Amino acid sequence: MASLDVRGELVSPELEARAIAWRRHLHAHPELSFEEHETSAFVAETLGSFGGGLEIERPTPTSVVARLRGSRPGRVVALRADLDALPIQEENSVSYASTRAGVMHACGHDGHTAMLLAAAASLVERRDSLAGEVRFVFQHAEELPPGGAKALVAAGVVDGADLVAGIHLHSGLDTGLLSVMPGAVTAAADLFTLEIVGRGGHGAYPHETVDPVAVAAQVIANLQHVVARETDPFDSAVVSVTTLRGGVAKNVIPGSVTLGGTVRTVSAARRDEVRDAIERVVRGVTEAHRATYVFDYEIGYDPVVNDPRAAAAVRDAIVGALGESAFVEHPPVMGGEDFSAYGVAAPAAFFWVGSANESLETTFPHHHPRFDIDEAALRGGAAVFVRTALDALG
Repeated sequence: MASLDVRGELVSPELEARAIAWRRHLHAHPELSFEEHETSAFVAETLGSFGGGLEIERPTPTSVVARLRGSRPGRVVALRADLDALPIQEENSVSYASTRAGVMHACGHDGHTAMLLAAAASLVERRDSLAGEVRFVFQHAEELPPGGAKALVAAGVVDGADLVAGIHLHSGLDTGLLSVMPGAVTAAADLFTLEIVGRGGHGAYPHETVDPVAVAAQVIANLQHVVARETDPFDSAVVSVTTLRGGVAKNVIPGSVTLGGTVRTVSAARRDEVRDAIERVVRGVTEAHRATYVFDYEIGYDPVVNDPRAAAAVRDAIVGALGESAFVEHPPVMGGEDFSAYGVAAPAAFFWVGSANESLETTFPHHHPRFDIDEAALRGGAAVFVRTALDALG
């Protein structure tokens, strides 16, 4: 594993090794959303080992916030990482594989936490050069709506912040490459549940029933037209039916079928249009086939929209820490992130840190049981956190 070339010893090789060890400990001991008791305790204990200067708070039972006040008054910068894992059974054969059945860090939050811990350790050593305050926000429950970000915003962790920077490893971006862009960088992430109600009966006499399985098949097929024929291709949207449940016997037509899925949109206007179009399609198909329906639509996380000045500041930090060649432009992704809540409360920017390395097999997508990261990425991400704070408060 080659170490990234970080300028100015923002993150020393020794600190990089500690970050890797922290990440491996966290990876081996994952905890689900709202259950991050051991994880948050580990973070608080590790922060406490950095010596004086950090004021450690627990705004919720499973989150941690540490404040570092510089030697002089000045601006406020908040740096955010997330703590939680996913309900996935890990399939990697590595020494630091998850020790908890059915729970895995399959989205890189262990790496995010390790990078922010490394940034805190580095900045504690530079406290005397800071004019202002750095807040290290270790957030719980990013993976499970309603998420933890809104709770921390309500607790005041970004009150008065001039800049909030959030980090995310990216298995689709090569190690050594980082990106931050102004405007929308993730999608709104909504969920829906649809019950199609028919009239059950014997599979040999379908004419005596209203078959919800056949109606569900028509609904699924027609929902594809919402994106393919009703959505501007330059205003991205995704409609995915991901679950289908119904029936218990092969010779019985069930009385109802339940579908579930997700909707991803970037613009607020498109979000409303797609939701209305889905129900219009469902209503038309079910009425045509004498069925009825129950439709539940759950509004999820809003899109992450990077403040232009905040994004420019993080871009400058990427170049300052790693050089011009490390920065690349990256289009918005259709994943969801509750970092969007911070952008409502303060100028915020969310940036990507590439962790893909074919030779290390770290190109599996996020939320995959084989997901892993190239740990060389940790030093670069931590250095950008440090450079962002120094640029703002130095």
